[in-house]
Order: sequence, then structure tokens, then C-alpha cells
Amino acid sequence: MNSRQLSLLLVFAGLLPGAPIPQVSYSKDVAPILNKYCQSCHRAGEIGPMQLLTYEQVRPWAKAIRNAVIKKTMPPWDADSRYGHFQNDRSMRDQEIQTVVAWVDQGAQGDAAESRKPQQFTDGWQIGKPDVIFEMPKEFQVPATGTVGYKWIKIPSGFTEDKWVVACEVRPGNRSIVHHAVVYAREPEVPYAKDAPYGEFFELTLESFRGLSRKNKMFSAEWEPEHLQVYAPGSNPLELGPGQARLVRAGADIIFEMHYTPNGKPEADRTQVGLIFAKRPPNERVKEFRTGRSDLAIPPGEANYARESHIEVMKDLKLVAFMPHMHLRGKAMEFSATYPDGSKEVLLSVPRYRFQWQMTYQLKEPKLLPKGTILHCAAVYDNSVNNPHNPDPKATVKNGRQSWEEMMAGFFDVAIEPAVEVGELFRDAVSGDNSRPQSAPSQ
Repeated sequence: MNSRQLSLLLVFAGLLPGAPIPQVSYSKDVAPILNKYCQSCHRAGEIGPMQLLTYEQVRPWAKAIRNAVIKKTMPPWDADSRYGHFQNDRSMRDQEIQTVVAWVDQGAQGDAAESRKPQQFTDGWQIGKPDVIFEMPKEFQVPATGTVGYKWIKIPSGFTEDKWVVACEVRPGNRSIVHHAVVYAREPEVPYAKDAPYGEFFELTLESFRGLSRKNKMFSAEWEPEHLQVYAPGSNPLELGPGQARLVRAGADIIFEMHYTPNGKPEADRTQVGLIFAKRPPNERVKEFRTGRSDLAIPPGEANYARESHIEVMKDLKLVAFMPHMHLRGKAMEFSATYPDGSKEVLLSVPRYRFQWQMTYQLKEPKLLPKGTILHCAAVYDNSVNNPHNPDPKATVKNGRQSWEEMMAGFFDVAIEPAVEVGELFRDAVSGDNSRPQSAPSQ
């Protein structure tokens, strides 16, 4: 920390009462903060609603930026800092918040260096040039209004040998209507969408999933495809650590699961997914699983409806990431572990869940879960009038795909030895049923 930064910090901390606030420079003090936290999204072609690359672009939004950083609604990061350490932590440090606030309070002035060339970003693929790109073979036409059910489309991968994927990025063709997109790799023997036609949009009903599940709560690995990556507001591309990879088996199909939301005018979309392959066989296979509940029935007006799920770890494994998923009534989600010695630990707490920012929380260091660990997932929902995003506080809300329905899906990634049978990793901690939970597609 240099003397200028220390002086600024002491002033804001109240340790130099009466001292004048140092003049904050846009180019030296503010622009680097915006580059670090904001510009990856707030630029052309990305999710941010305005560009924040230059002083001229930033200045009209100065007060809004000030309010957002004070309230910590931006940059988006909803994990409780008391639990876990995450390599993709986006939370702005207190000193950085104070710098932005001071700049705005001083009049949000530019300076002589403001015209310097802004930070350069790679257009298109954030993961770099993919080794292979799969694109939906046709556009989907989204009407101006109404409800569009989930759509799936299946294409053959053409892979004649197993592929290990170290990076994966889903890129919507039209972000204004793509609510989310999930891409799967369906192994040849997996019944999921086995009879669906290639190259044509189709639908999979909840009833069809329930026909493959047990007790309507979880899905068995033998029925499901490999989850490659999800695009949702706030999500990042998948970029795995050294020696890690996802597995796509020879002969697999690539399946796009698309959720569209009309925006008031007819639109079309043609989403893509890009994959980068490992240069050598990995040391660890990274696979996504899910724990949760589908027996939701949130009463009208209920502000703290809670549900929990519990699963037992049947082999030593490493946790590497979490992704909480709920809908508009989602309020909070927490993952915790009870270890074989009886000790307990909160692994991730999201006390202020936001449907608009569905983030993956990537652990800075993998968390070892010994055999016999119970992994807990707890979710809370707010169906009251105090929830500003609540579509209808008078409704009883049950499990469903649309945003005005609800889900409880605690996704998590584990790192395992490549040859481990994934169907033997977990069992239900209540019934002892080792067919649940396993890797699961979105409902």
C-alpha cells in the first residue's frame, strides 16, 4: 500500500479527523477498479446493460455505481465471507469501495489521462479458441409474448474416442431472450432423450423425468447425461485446474437445454458451446452432481419456508465448486458437512440469494470429504409481499421449471479418480438408498 492509499484509507476510517479527503484520480484510482470488477461484463456483447470501458461511458452512471458498491449489489458476489475461500471471489474490498465513493462525491471528474486506451478484452470466446464448437443446427423462434416451455435439441458429437474437456463455454446467440442454457453430453447407453430426433427441438416433461427417478426426489446416474456447463446471469465459463477435466465419452450426443423468455418482440436464437480438450490424460475427473428436493409447497405469504436435503459420501472425494439454484422466491442457501468424527463445517453460505445472478463458487483449495461425511443443503424461500421479485404472494408455489414456480437444486462439482464409478459415490442419508443423488439435469 503506498502513502496515498494509506492516507485515503485513514481518512475514511476516521483516524485523521478533519483532514481533507485526497483528490481521487479517475485514471489512476477508479479505472483500475472498474477494469478489475466491472468491465468483463459491462462491454459490447456481454451481459452488462451498459458499457463501462471509458470515462465518457462511466460518467453518466457515476451515482448508480456509487449506490451499487455501497449496497454491495455490484459486483455480484453473494457468499458470506465468514465461510470458505473462493478463487473467483468478486467482492470489492472496502478500500476500493471507499475510493469509488470518494470519486463520485468529489464530482466524478475525469483527468488528463482519461483518454488512454482502455483495457483490451478478447472478443467472442472467453476461454480462448475452442478445439470444437457445437451450434444449435437451427434457430429457435421466440414469440413477442407468452410462456415458452423448455426446449431441447440433440446433435451427435461425432467423437470416435473419449474426450477430456478442460474448458467449456456456452454462448447464447441472443442474450435478450436466453434465460439460461444447459449443455449435456449424453452417453450412448443413457436413456435420457434417447429416442428424441436429431436436429429438431423437442420437450421433456417433468413426468418423463419422474418416470426415471425414485420417490420423485432425485435422479440416478444411470439415467442421466454428463452436465458440461450452464449459461445463466452471472455465470462464468468452465475452466478447470491443472490435471482436471470433464469426460465426454465416444459416441456421445450433445444436448442443448434452452429456457427462453419473450422480451416484447419476436426474436430468434442459435446458441453455441465451445470445448477445449486436455493435451494429456487428467489426474482427476470433475463431475457435477446435485442434491435438493422436488416436494416443494410454499404457502401463500410465507417468508421463511425451509427445506433440507442430506446425502452421505460413500468414498473419499474432493469438493471443488458449488452452484446454488432456486427461482424468484429463493432467499438463501447453505451447504455444510458433518464429518465422520461428528464435527461440522459450513462450506458455503449464500444469505442473500439472487435469481438474477446465478454464480458458481469455485473453492480456492479443494475440500476433502472423507467417506461417511454427510453433506447438507438447506434452502429458504420468501413467498411474502416483502419479496420485491415475488410474482404472486397469494399462490401456493410448487416445484416446476418456470421462474414463477420453484426449484431446490444444490449443484456441486467433485474431483475423483478418472476410473471411479460415479454411481457409487453417494447415498441418501435418510433412506440409505445409494441410487440418489447423482448427476442431474435441470428440471
